[in-house]
Formats: sequence, structure tokens, C-alpha cells
Amino acid sequence: MRAGRGDHAAYSALVEAHRDIAFRVAYLVTGTAADAEDAAQDAFVKAFRQIRRFDPSRPFRPWLLRIVGNEARNRRRSKARRFNYEVAASGRSEAGPPSELPESAALRADIDRQILAAVNRLPEKERLVVGLKYFLELSGKEAAFSLGVPVGTVKSRLNRALQRLREEIGDLDV
Repeated sequence: MRAGRGDHAAYSALVEAHRDIAFRVAYLVTGTAADAEDAAQDAFVKAFRQIRRFDPSRPFRPWLLRIVGNEARNRRRSKARRFNYEVAASGRSEAGPPSELPESAALRADIDRQILAAVNRLPEKERLVVGLKYFLELSGKEAAFSLGVPVGTVKSRLNRALQRLREEIGDLDV
């Protein structure tokens, strides 16, 4: 890996390729755009300093996202802020497709708000797994590596979270 040998242009390309996902992971943890931006930036700096420790036989993205997640958790803890999902973090828009009737769009937006509110009420470990798997569309293996837990732990947390969500929002016509 060229970046591991000190190639700044190669590292800049890695930053550019992973900037959005790093911000979204940090946002899931911190709950605010400003803190997420700071956490992602600090994580990129830390990753650059530690790039020689990176094993090039493994995927870069989960390694980076683990650093981002740790930095964001540290930032959140230091400010004692509560974790909160927002529609922007989910990557979903308030409205549906352009051809959707206004009534359908309003109903979809209401359902989205109810689902996000239910996700917000999950315990933190379950919220993170749901966010990584469904909002950021990471694989189970990537989510596990990013969180520093075994894949089985991701599966069990996800199973518990989905069961809680089914119980709470099962009456929604989703």
C-alpha cells in the first residue's frame, strides 16, 4: 500500500474515497454534524499516523471505521451528549420518489420518523449495529471489525434490536 510508505497523494485518495462513510459513522455516534466532522477529521489524522500498523492484506475501510468509531465515542463521552439518529445520518430523504402523491410522501415521512424514533430508543450497542448495518449498509464482518467485536456479537445484537423494533413498531404498515 503506497499510503503506508508515506505517499501523501495515495493517502489523500483514501481520505477522499472514505470521507462520506467516515462522517456518517461519526454522526451515528455523536449525533451532531459538528462533532461528527471533528471526529472524522481527527480519525483521519490518527489513521495517517498509524498507517504503518495497517495490514495491507486486510480491507482498509473497516480498519478506518474502527478508528472513526473510537474517536467519535471518545468525543461523545467527553461532552456527555446523548446519541441521537437524524434523518440525515440515515441517508434517507423525508419525501418519497418524485412521482409519489403528496399524501403518500407525508405518510412515508411519518413512518420514517416513527422508525427513527424507535431506533433512538434502543440501547446504544443495538443502535450502533442497526445504524451500521441498515443505514450505512456495512456487511456483518465490516460492522464487527468497526465495533471491535466478533461477527456473532453483531448478529446477536442485531437480532435483539430487530425483535425490540418489531415489538414496538410492528403495527406500522411498513
